[in-house]
Amino acid sequence: MSTMIALFLVFAALVGCAGETGVNVKNAPPPAALAFTVEVEEYEETVRDEDGAVLAECSYELPVMRALREDGSALESASTEAQERALALAERFNARFAQWKANPGTLAESAKEDRAFRNESGLTPVAYTDNLNCAVYQTETLISVSGVYSTYTGGAHPNSILMSWNFDLEAGDFIEPEMLDEGAGLRDYVHLALARQAREIAAGAGMTPKDLYWEDYADILSDWPSYAVSFDAEGMTVGFSPYELACYAAGPQVFRLTYEELLPYLGQHGKALLGLEDPAEVEEEAAG
Repeated sequence: MSTMIALFLVFAALVGCAGETGVNVKNAPPPAALAFTVEVEEYEETVRDEDGAVLAECSYELPVMRALREDGSALESASTEAQERALALAERFNARFAQWKANPGTLAESAKEDRAFRNESGLTPVAYTDNLNCAVYQTETLISVSGVYSTYTGGAHPNSILMSWNFDLEAGDFIEPEMLDEGAGLRDYVHLALARQAREIAAGAGMTPKDLYWEDYADILSDWPSYAVSFDAEGMTVGFSPYELACYAAGPQVFRLTYEELLPYLGQHGKALLGLEDPAEVEEEAAG
């Protein structure tokens, strides 16, 4: 099961300054009592067979959340209810990524069986490889992780999978992208925007969408929340791994939408979670 879980990671979140789009992206630190920092740490492991042959080589970039005290130092133990909650949130977040450390052993078991089969069949044994590259974007209330996972188990080529995780610091749990909708029409709008971009990409290649993508590409795009959805300083990325929307040779299919595009279709919680302010609402507040 660990190997199957590993076959779903991919991330490419860029942290930078928001452009002048009319949408205010707030990147202030979270409240002192519930401050967090998330860093990507490397975990590497090589597993060998009894004769020293390499069975599996694994390299993972794993996000690690740490709760902070008001002075910015790491919170190791809790003396208040707020600190207890902060440590609990960090533990829940980290547990999701800690499971990757079990993958090398599982992968090596499969590699050992494959090696025995290849030796008996006169084939050349191969070492399995497993890699995960991750990046993190954070607002006051959201941590968005996106990653690119690649694995090779002796096939014709490595396999790559795009993945994402979005963690609501207020709710204290991972959330699905469609939770940002709240009946504001986000899901339908993003579907239409992705379909439009798909037509533009295909036209740029001198093809129709059905020439570039699978025949049921429109249905696949409509289910975009089930794929790799992540956020950065400029907007939302929806990524489809090879084979999900098009053939392997077409590579991953990545679509981007700016916050200015998304803002009219976000519920109030979605706006708060992404650290966005609606210019019209700001003007109303100022006038009031």
